[in-house]
Amino acid sequence: MHTSLSAREAYQLLKDIAMGVRVMTRVGEHCWSTCHCGPIPIDVEGWRLTLFKEGGEPGYCVECSAPDGRSAGVETWGRHGTDPVQLLSRWEREQLERLLKGL
Repeated sequence: MHTSLSAREAYQLLKDIAMGVRVMTRVGEHCWSTCHCGPIPIDVEGWRLTLFKEGGEPGYCVECSAPDGRSAGVETWGRHGTDPVQLLSRWEREQLERLLKGL
C-alpha cells in the first residue's frame, strides 16, 4: 500500500521547477497564459501536478501524483493547513509563475 505524498514533497518538486532543476511540460490543452482562473495540469518528469490559477498566479496545488503511484491533494494537505504552493518563497513563486507562462 502506498502512503500519500506530503505537502513537503510536492513543495520540493515545485521548488525544483522554480530553481531550474526539473522541467515541466503542459498536459492537455490548458494554457497558463490564456486561462484566467482554474485548474492547470502539468507533468514534471513523470510527476503529475494540477495547479489552480487564481488572479493570474498559482493559488494552490489541487493534486500531485508521484511516478511510484503515491498521491495527495487539497483534501489531504488542507487537514494539516499546509499547501505546497504556500511553502514557496516569494521569489520561487515568481519564478514558477514565469515558467508557467512560458508553457
